Amino acid sequence: MTPLHLGCRPLAAGPAAGVMISVTGELDAGNADDLESYIGRMRHPGRPLVLDLGGLTFMDSTGLHVLLRVHGEVRRQGGTLHLAAVRDLPARLLQITEVWDALDIHPSTQAAITALSQAPAPRLGRLPRG
Repeated sequence: MTPLHLGCRPLAAGPAAGVMISVTGELDAGNADDLESYIGRMRHPGRPLVLDLGGLTFMDSTGLHVLLRVHGEVRRQGGTLHLAAVRDLPARLLQITEVWDALDIHPSTQAAITALSQAPAPRLGRLPRG
């Protein structure tokens, strides 16, 4: 088994301001909680989150559930989740579970960043009038 390695870097200012988290190795029941915890510590609520999965060689259903929970939490807080550079085995799991079409998936990290720069800025701090 290849250990899971995680890294984080900020994204540019403007609509793309957020973080990119790189995920390398194998994601399974033994380390999925580590990824979810790391994402929780590193991301900025209401801002974009890009997961660079170019180094992720394997993902089981536990890893898939982490991605779905993170996706739901990011959306509830007004942000967006983008997956980038998804390799064959993780991509196959996303496709056979029909999750592939429900997420924003890009062929590369650069494509994800470009998509963010073309998206409208998140609406933070707006209160309903009344």
